[in-house]
Amino acid sequence: MKGFASDNNSGVSPEILEAIEGANIQHTIGYGEDMYTAEAICHFRHLFGTDVDVYFVFNGTGANVLSIQSVCQSFHSVLCAETAHINVDECGAPEKITGSKIIAIPTSDGKLTPDLIKPFVHGFGFEHHSQPKLISISQTTEMGTVYSNTEIHILATFAHENKMLLHIDGARIANAVVSNQTTIKEMLTDSKVDIVSFGGTKNGMMFGEAVVFLNKNLSENTKYFRKQETQLYSKMRFIGSQYIAYFRNDLWLNNAKKANLMAQKLNESISNIEKIIITQKVQANAIFAILPHHIIKPLQAEFFFYIWNETTNEVRFMTSFDTTDEDIVRFTHHLKVLMQIL
Repeated sequence: MKGFASDNNSGVSPEILEAIEGANIQHTIGYGEDMYTAEAICHFRHLFGTDVDVYFVFNGTGANVLSIQSVCQSFHSVLCAETAHINVDECGAPEKITGSKIIAIPTSDGKLTPDLIKPFVHGFGFEHHSQPKLISISQTTEMGTVYSNTEIHILATFAHENKMLLHIDGARIANAVVSNQTTIKEMLTDSKVDIVSFGGTKNGMMFGEAVVFLNKNLSENTKYFRKQETQLYSKMRFIGSQYIAYFRNDLWLNNAKKANLMAQKLNESISNIEKIIITQKVQANAIFAILPHHIIKPLQAEFFFYIWNETTNEVRFMTSFDTTDEDIVRFTHHLKVLMQIL
């Protein structure tokens, strides 16, 4: 039975599997000196509308760490939301590997604003304080919310005015593009974002993420850091070939549309049930809800999901590109049985 724990639990798009198989036919040069990697990078440059630098890595943590290490030294600090993946779910890897300090800022919805950041932007030139260097936001956020293009542009402007940079953790960037009915160029390039961790694994790819530098001056030493961080894949073509298929015929957007649509349908199915409280706006493929305590474990036993806050009985439901209407119907029916309203 499919659950709603994470879009990491979903399968791989058939088109991606076919692309991997196609790249497996012949030998080719390793470490990214192959035609698949070159073609994939061309796709990125087309999407972003500019001559970006692209570095493929194995996973999202690797992408975030490589982004930070490329632009920060050990005396720098990275400002992020308290719920950010780099603060909560990467086992301290950004701080351990880069030496930079993570400063977590409380938010109500996972989104940062200049007003929230301002109290932490101080101590420039003072040797006793870590030096603010990078603002990192998640798009979509870990709370399932989505920054508008305008909000991103405002943050980028604020960062640059304070001699800082803006990084996007885009593990679910496709879901955000679909939610905002925009393009990557409009959302990120035109907003003057500096670096993007561009994810695909949560949206139908098997493995592999990309670090995209919109400001190529920032990537001078990235290839060395990638090697040191054990993120340089010898058979790079198996990442490049996936991204070619991912962008072909807008697979990445179509998968995200499906996941977002399923979240809306699930929200509609459960939001009117008495004693269930939806706690965040449903803007992409995540739903946060408070459930009666007594139904959580029985419901998890049939449709696994994660408890977000045990003290408040808040849980998280994630939909994926392969979530179906039938999955939602079965889940809602079981939920109502446990609530004893059928």
